[in-house]
Amino acid sequence: MTISTPLTPALLRGFEYLETTARGLRPHRIPGWVSAQFPEQLLLSMEAQPSGVRIAMITEAQSVTLVTHPTRLAYRGFDRPRGSIDLVVDHRLVASDPLTGGDVIETDLQTGRTVLTEGAPHITRFTGLAAREKLVELWLPHNESSELVELRTDAPAVPATPEGRLWLHHGSSISHGSNATTPARTWPAVAARLGGVELRNLGFGGSALVDPFMARAIRDTPADLISVKLGINVVNMDAMRLRAFVPAVHGFLDTIRDGHPATPLLLISPIYCGIHEDTPGPGTFDPASFGTGRLRFAASGRTGDTEQGRLTLTIIRDALASIVERREDPDLHYLDGTVLYGAADSYAHPLPDALHPDTETHELIGTRFAQHAFSADGPFTLSTLT
Repeated sequence: MTISTPLTPALLRGFEYLETTARGLRPHRIPGWVSAQFPEQLLLSMEAQPSGVRIAMITEAQSVTLVTHPTRLAYRGFDRPRGSIDLVVDHRLVASDPLTGGDVIETDLQTGRTVLTEGAPHITRFTGLAAREKLVELWLPHNESSELVELRTDAPAVPATPEGRLWLHHGSSISHGSNATTPARTWPAVAARLGGVELRNLGFGGSALVDPFMARAIRDTPADLISVKLGINVVNMDAMRLRAFVPAVHGFLDTIRDGHPATPLLLISPIYCGIHEDTPGPGTFDPASFGTGRLRFAASGRTGDTEQGRLTLTIIRDALASIVERREDPDLHYLDGTVLYGAADSYAHPLPDALHPDTETHELIGTRFAQHAFSADGPFTLSTLT
């Protein structure tokens, strides 16, 4: 018996809205008014990549099939791993299906020319599931836009009821999941499973820039727990000086508090990143990596140049710690990002492209975050409900 289950909003978690396309449904992670107000191509492409979005159903099915049409971004001459769809059963990662087919938007970094090549849909099929009622989650690829075409099972499937508290997290490409190989192994996904919470991931590659519209989106989104990881994009885009950064973060937090006046709120500074610890941006592609097939990043500023308020990660961490200390907010907490990944970790777990952690390091970061945030005296302890 094969049952086709309609793909409805009730079946999905971690999204803002579903766009109806000619093929099916495409999940988006930020409100439509944001993209209308600020239609920047990078942000639009990142928010359409469904990091943290998953289909969640209760079923006795032993076979589950999902048809999708992915669209990936690629750079000519550089090898970038494809996305995957992960099978999580009763909160345990069971299997992963690497994507094939779909459309590809390829950019030549040296000329700026972009070419779209269309491809076939991708069919994900997981079999051999236990013949009992269970929670089945299909985590969509964190690094490729996906149109959902069809869901098929060999037993009835109904939307799962959300369990646990809702954790909303905002951050940069690392929070988005860059360099992790599968969506359920990005550090926020790892931390959410360990903490027993429902994840809403607002991590966007290159787009954690203390934008007022993002603060308003967080303000208006239901959440029991909120974390905001800021700093690396501000540095590697050379987007602000210290004078502008500090009041911008205060304003960002003020806006969140307009909608979540007493919600536990954790402000996180950047993890260790050698190229920007003491060297301001802007960040750039390392020319030495061209022709190697592996893209690497570099900092183009002068080491130690902090004149006129130029920002480095060291300065960012001091500024964020001071901001939390100065605000009279008992539900606001600070976490130094080097607790999650520090200088010592860079020897055992080097960043492959000098900026983003690999899958093993994502799991390390997620585990450390959960140990900190969900511990008995952590900012997200269950005692925050009382």
